[in-house]
Parts: sequence; structure tokens; C-alpha cells
Amino acid sequence: MKRILDLQPDFQEQKSLIQEVIEGVGHLCIFLPKFHCEPNFIEFFWGAVKRYLRENSDSTFKTLQENMGPALASVPLQTIRKWEHRMDRWLEAYDKGLSAKEAEKQVRKFSSHQYASHRRVPETSAI
Repeated sequence: MKRILDLQPDFQEQKSLIQEVIEGVGHLCIFLPKFHCEPNFIEFFWGAVKRYLRENSDSTFKTLQENMGPALASVPLQTIRKWEHRMDRWLEAYDKGLSAKEAEKQVRKFSSHQYASHRRVPETSAI
């Protein structure tokens, strides 16, 4: 059913909600849609904090309280900045009028892990 719907012209022409919202806002302000992880690097931050808490917890409230500070500090500032830059690339792609798939291709161009083969890592990266 999903494939049949994907082939319908009206479904192909429909912009994603995030794209419509960003185009509607324009350049007047930065708009980070609530709960949409693509352009909201804070969602990545909370995901990393929750992963730290899952890995370092015995499922009690006491250890959750004890580990919250270290969990928040476990995400390096450099990583947060990388997420922010990635979010900027998503917004730029949508601002250019790209579809979700085209925007994803545009954002992936900036990936630091581009390999010619999925079977081996280049020797320069293995050093």
C-alpha cells in the first residue's frame, strides 16, 4: 500500500510538513520544529544523554539522579557544534526548495565518512 501511495502524483508533489513550515517562516527567524530531529540538534543531544544514562544505570531513580550531571557533561561541545552545523545544512537544503530525499543527499555530501567500498575502510583512515 505504501509503495502504491508513493507512486501517486499528488503524493509525490506533496512537500513534507517540515519543508512547508520552514518555507512559511522564511529568513525572518530560526524555527526549530518541536520533536523534529532533522533540524533540531538538541534532539541529538538528548539522545546522547539518554544513551549514556541507559548504559550507566541500574534502573533506579537514585542512580539516574547521580548520573545526570556526568551524562550531560559526556557530550563534547565539538560534537554539539557538528550537530548544529548539520542542522544548518538541512535548513539550507529546504530553503533551496529541495525535496526531503534531495535534501538528505545534499546533507550527506558533507559526511566525514565517505568510502568507495562498504567492504573495507581506506588505508588512510585506518592509521
